[in-house]
Amino acid sequence: MKATLPFPLFLVAALLAGCATAPPSGSVYRSYQTQNEQVVRTGTVESVRNVVIANSESGVGTMGGAALGGLAGSQAGSGNGSAAMGIVGAIAGGLIGQRVEASANNRPGFEITVKLDSGELRAVTQAADELFRPGERVRLLSNGYNTRVTH
Repeated sequence: MKATLPFPLFLVAALLAGCATAPPSGSVYRSYQTQNEQVVRTGTVESVRNVVIANSESGVGTMGGAALGGLAGSQAGSGNGSAAMGIVGAIAGGLIGQRVEASANNRPGFEITVKLDSGELRAVTQAADELFRPGERVRLLSNGYNTRVTH
């Protein structure tokens, strides 16, 4: 017997898979960022502060949770009770799905303050995928829109 997901679960799985993107990182370049000249400035790390990078929610968690909760809830009752439980399940599932998506979208980050060799101070916030320490020499790479701190 072939195991398949019911249509609503398949649809939710497909939507979630389509939302996968490369994490924002000081070490990840998107294809459109290649072969573009960047200004390089050097300096010394003044301070590093832990921050949370919160991406906006797409609504997939809410919709997926509501669909799954409504489906599960409708199986709990019979007749009008089934419809009522489906509604309650959809609301609860939507709330849970929203919270799951919000926590999945939050990433640890660093606010890195750098004293440039020119004496200017710059602060850059980026993903916490590379450690920086006060007193360390670093480079700031900027294309006019985005700036990243690298070693």
